[in-house]
Amino acid sequence: MKDKTVILGIETSCDETSVSVVVNGEKVLSNVISSQMEIHQAFGGVVPEVASRRHVERITLIIEQALTEANVTKDQLSAIAVTQGPGLVGALLIGVAAAKALAFALRIPLIPVHHIAGHIYANHLVTPLRFPLIALVVSGGHTELIYMEDHMRFERIGRTRDDAVGEAFDKVARLMNLPYPGGPHIDRLAAQGSPAYPLPRAWLGKESLDFSFSGLKSAVMQFIKQNERYSEKNLAASFQDAVLDVIVEKTFRAMEQRGVEHLVVAGGVAANSGLRSRLHHRAKQNNRTLCIPPLELCTDNAAMIASAAYFFYDAEKKADLELNAVANLPLV
Repeated sequence: MKDKTVILGIETSCDETSVSVVVNGEKVLSNVISSQMEIHQAFGGVVPEVASRRHVERITLIIEQALTEANVTKDQLSAIAVTQGPGLVGALLIGVAAAKALAFALRIPLIPVHHIAGHIYANHLVTPLRFPLIALVVSGGHTELIYMEDHMRFERIGRTRDDAVGEAFDKVARLMNLPYPGGPHIDRLAAQGSPAYPLPRAWLGKESLDFSFSGLKSAVMQFIKQNERYSEKNLAASFQDAVLDVIVEKTFRAMEQRGVEHLVVAGGVAANSGLRSRLHHRAKQNNRTLCIPPLELCTDNAAMIASAAYFFYDAEKKADLELNAVANLPLV
């Protein structure tokens, strides 16, 4: 590992305990993810206290597993990176505490990383980022359009005014009595149905790059109340179609407004097959380049945190041991 930057990344922002070892921000040697999905399914959503307790139980084991799989020793590490926020504060604190302890013991830099920056840099693990670019961030807690002129230079040009898209998927799935997490179930049903039911699209004006999904969620609620019998597949397809119409149109509107040719997609909802298909089709139609990470890099993982941290390390930006978790940490 001589003359290489080897970063161990830690991600505990929600209900995945993940540790990864990444070289030079682009080569993944290991990316261990311990999911809590089965634990939280019984509650119909993530319970913060349960998530934190599970992180405490797993973090040391996952760190050791990641080092073993990477065939790297602790003294070969160049830095420790960790998600500082946003996320569940109790969960974040577990990762931050572990990262500070490692950085202190090994006397190497500690690098805090914004969770959304990490999701964007998951694309760098697929192919080097090309600037300027638009990043479409779609997850359970975020729906944003980010303009980037260069590494670590973020400008938010569009955001959700209410529900995040992943949150809307989960809430609609709950209305349809589908299991948690609801997004994959709606995606699966939508692929088997057709958008037969009229549902609203919130455009918010011709030039707006903002999003709104609460009205759509309410429309689905009213539809279910007024229709005792309906096709689950067609309702899922109608809801997903309404969401994707707006997301895809506004994404390419942003690219047109900024004169950008490169698009990257970030966040858990990037795993949605309908969204991936729509974006690929539109990018080809508009002669734009598109990068969407493989499924294992769409959901929360530590490889994306270590990748983003490489550019902070290169710029000699680091934190001291007073670093604290920030539940609502802003990207810009």
